[in-house]
Amino acid sequence: MDQGISAATVGEIEVALSEVSEIKAARVVASEDGLIQEIHVLALPNKSPKQIVRDIESTIMASFGIAIDHKKISIAQLGQEVLPKRDSKQTARARIKSINAEVTGVQAILTVILELEDDVYIGKALGPNSQTGRKRLVAQATLNALEEYLHGAMSFALEDVEIVDLGSESVAVACVTLVTALGEQAFAGSALVRQNEKDSIVRATLDAINRRMGFLTTS
Repeated sequence: MDQGISAATVGEIEVALSEVSEIKAARVVASEDGLIQEIHVLALPNKSPKQIVRDIESTIMASFGIAIDHKKISIAQLGQEVLPKRDSKQTARARIKSINAEVTGVQAILTVILELEDDVYIGKALGPNSQTGRKRLVAQATLNALEEYLHGAMSFALEDVEIVDLGSESVAVACVTLVTALGEQAFAGSALVRQNEKDSIVRATLDAINRRMGFLTTS
């Protein structure tokens, strides 16, 4: 059960969070009965959003004895371009745990499970059970899993995904738009079809995101 706080404590929590090195500003929203409903944070991109969320949870628990549901925390990060390029030790490796499809009548549910930094993130997408529809659902479920990993710090829109023949090879190609408060920017990714089309679509989608974020590799 969430613990109630006073108006004075709201300000104290905001000050405590602002003292965390990566956090530039923090705002805590509480209900009339003193329950924390939202925590909004502006942070430097030195750490992943998941790590920053953990720092927020730890800071509030250690200083105020209040347990916070991570879903109530929203992270907005400043541009990644202000940081030096990451070396190989700083690269997050995305492992595809599973890709599952459930068909009910004319609808299909695609579930993509990714492992990132020793945690599992599940993305699901529901849509028409057509050949083209299933391809889009795989890519959309991948994006949904990534948004879970990023705790809403970035939003993605799937433009298109397709399997194309290039010479003697089949290639999955995905086009994804990054949506931010500053506007939109599209990126494309690709992956050779080795195991199956679904696996390659996931890898192509991750490759498109990596064009902007520059920190994902797949295994």
